[in-house]
Amino acid sequence: MVETIVGEDPLSGEEIEIPADAEVGEIVDSPATGAELEIVATDPLTLEEAPELEEDWGE
Repeated sequence: MVETIVGEDPLSGEEIEIPADAEVGEIVDSPATGAELEIVATDPLTLEEAPELEEDWGE
């Protein structure tokens, strides 16, 4: 069985379980809202809405 850690979805307030080996900066999908969330800390698990990717246009 895979070990998990639990955090709170910042958009819905529901608990989310992610694998315990997840790293800061990873993007996970919220099972409640479908939004992309970024892991900003793992102890305790802290999630934020992931920033939208902007086009680079070669700059």
